[in-house]
Amino acid sequence: MNAISPLSAVVLRDTRFAMRLSLWFGVLMLGGKVTAYLMTGSAAILSDAAESIIHVVAVAFASFSLGVSTRPADKRFQYGYERITFFSAGFEGAMIILAAGAIIWMSVHKWLHGLQLERLGAGTLLILAASVINAVLGFYLLRTGRRTRSLILEANGKHVLTDSWTSFGVVGGLCLVLLTGWKPFDPIFAIAVALNILWSGGNLVWRSVRGLMDYADPETEKALRAKVDALCTELGIEYHGLRFRTAGYTLYTDLHLLFPYGTAVGEAHARATQLEQQLAHGLDFPVQVTTHLEAVEDHAVVHIEAH
Repeated sequence: MNAISPLSAVVLRDTRFAMRLSLWFGVLMLGGKVTAYLMTGSAAILSDAAESIIHVVAVAFASFSLGVSTRPADKRFQYGYERITFFSAGFEGAMIILAAGAIIWMSVHKWLHGLQLERLGAGTLLILAASVINAVLGFYLLRTGRRTRSLILEANGKHVLTDSWTSFGVVGGLCLVLLTGWKPFDPIFAIAVALNILWSGGNLVWRSVRGLMDYADPETEKALRAKVDALCTELGIEYHGLRFRTAGYTLYTDLHLLFPYGTAVGEAHARATQLEQQLAHGLDFPVQVTTHLEAVEDHAVVHIEAH
């Protein structure tokens, strides 16, 4: 087996900084939205603030998960702690779905019990500022998450962008209220935004489930198989039984290498080790490779008898 460090020091530093930034701005945005709601009494702004509360809780859990995921393997968790990234993404997706439900409930409740709106101009400007800041932060988190292959950061970036789209939708509704004077635009836009963000939350939960179920991503398989094909051709080795699973940052790969029956064990092992090392360093994501050596002449018979 050959392994490389799941995260370099630079990547780990960037990832932790991005997560802290997300948490700081999340608390700041929550304060601004609560202030805007107290100024206006808007159902849409209240809904936006509720989404931000859930966002702060989700980011706090994601920060904890990030710290846990980078711990080295030990006797209790011999493959490391990376798979907590899938729990974190699923939790954040569930929080987005919960936020959407809360937004719909609060909007309908305020609509049915009478809409009292005031100082909408100042409140709208506060929410607009929060929208722009969150949009910039969300794209930064998403880009950093994809660059570092951190599902935690990517999920957090999507959540921040969801918060931003929610706020932009709220601003749109409030602008219509200001222009037309028709107050129901306020809860209607809040509900419309809530229905839209359900998709983002559902997608995160689905990605979490795929990770926990060891889903074989076709694009990852294509890149992996192309590299294995090239290395085996170069080293004069045949192979079969290629499999892989993603733990979070690291791709765990195993395959069977086929050698002529008379090949010395030492020679076969040396060539297998060479393939493992070149494969681990020839891809743009961390990978651990395990190989199994077989004789090319009778491997099919041996597998049939074993089953």
